[in-house]
Formats: sequence, structure tokens, C-alpha cells
Amino acid sequence: MIPARFGSRRLPGKPLIEIAGRSLLSRVVAIARHAAALVPGTAVVVATDDGRISAHARDLGCEAVLTGPEISSGSGRACAVALERRPRPDIVINLQGDAPFIPPMSVARLIESARTSDAAVATPVVRMSWEELDALRAHKQHAPFSGTTCVRGEDGKALWFSKTILPSIRDEAGLRERQPMSPVWRHLGLYAYRLAALERFERTSPSHYERLEGLEQLRFLEMGLDILTVEVEIEGRSMSGIDTKEDILLAEALIAEQGDPYPA
Repeated sequence: MIPARFGSRRLPGKPLIEIAGRSLLSRVVAIARHAAALVPGTAVVVATDDGRISAHARDLGCEAVLTGPEISSGSGRACAVALERRPRPDIVINLQGDAPFIPPMSVARLIESARTSDAAVATPVVRMSWEELDALRAHKQHAPFSGTTCVRGEDGKALWFSKTILPSIRDEAGLRERQPMSPVWRHLGLYAYRLAALERFERTSPSHYERLEGLEQLRFLEMGLDILTVEVEIEGRSMSGIDTKEDILLAEALIAEQGDPYPA
């Protein structure tokens, strides 16, 4: 499921905004199609609250479903569409409609991890190099709510997610000398839900820290449900979702520097 909402507060009409000559939605649909080709029996659906977005999705040759205007979250749209499908899927992949650089192989690996785990949710994380961490810190000077980090246990279960860069690092200079990678994990905006867990999530009111951080995955943790984090690697392009005008400029700079990941 690709939830795509028109009424973004920071970027109205975000799915239709062009990045290097192509809409954001077209770029995410391309990722989903590549991933679906790696996993037999997988359908790609755009779930949206707006007719302009559904029309654009159909122009791209992608199935689109209009959801009720009362649904305020991407997970809610994904859940509503999944519950109407026959047969109902066991696992729902929520590929957020503002993440144009997630590799299809990461999506496929996430599905495999969800199938072999009993966790309610699975989601990918990337360990950041020191250079990537420095770039994220600089980016947050202008866009503090762009980019999410994850703290995870040795078993891969998520301990926390935050728009703040976590953890704080004591003796960072010494750590930089001893190891090439930082201890910071960047979260990718992609989820594999068990449908039963997603239904329970949608029946539960937004939680305290979810509201403070603006991160709906924190509701699962506050509900006491496990989130499995799946380590993936992304070579070259490294950024979080498109949330601000600065993010658009960064995405276009990456495409100009490294090429278009999925040409039209």
C-alpha cells in the first residue's frame, strides 16, 4: 500500500510535486513495482484521500483506492484498503508515499523478515557512517523534523524512534578514531504490518509520545507491541522522506549527482 495524502501541512499536494521532472508519487510507484516483481503474489495499491492523486495513480497504470476523509494517517489508509480486499492479506506493506530512494531489495527483505518473525511490525534501518551523520546534523539545522533515528536492542527489536538524533555520543572524537561507522541508525519510512496488529493499532487512540514526536510507530511501542528492525544497506543515495522544500532540493541534488534510480 502506498498512502498518498494531498493535504500535507508543510507541502500541500506533496504526492504530485515534481522532483527532477517526475512526480513524487511516480517515483514511489516505480519502487513498489520493482519490489513486487521480487515477491510473487504482491499487489501494488495507492490509497489516497484525493481524486487528483487517484487519477494520477491510474495514469501511471497503478491501482488506486479512495479512502474516507476522516482517516488521518497513512497506516489508517493502508488498513482500510487491506480490510476491503478479498482475500485479506496477512501482511500489509506500508510504503510511505514520500520516500523516493528506498531500494526495492530492501522492501523484499522486509517482507521476508516479516514472514519469519512473530513481531507485530517490521521496519528497515540503516547504520549511518560518520559522514552521513554529519550531513544529517547539518540538514536538521534547517529542517529539524526531517529524518528519523532509531535506537534498537541486540535482538533487533526497536527501543525507540525520534526526530532527535539518538543516541547522544560521549567521547565522539575517540569513537570516530576507533570505528568507521557511527552508532546512529536512520529509520526508513517503510513498514510491514501483520494485519491483526494493524487493526488493533487503528482501534487505539494516538499515544502520548506519538503526538509529541509526530511518529505513529511510537504508538505500537507504547501499546507494548514489538517492532522488528531490519538492517539494510543503501549505497550512494542517503536521505529520509520528502517533508520540506529543503528535502526536494536535496533529492534533486542527489539525482543530479548520482543519476535517477528508477527512470520513467
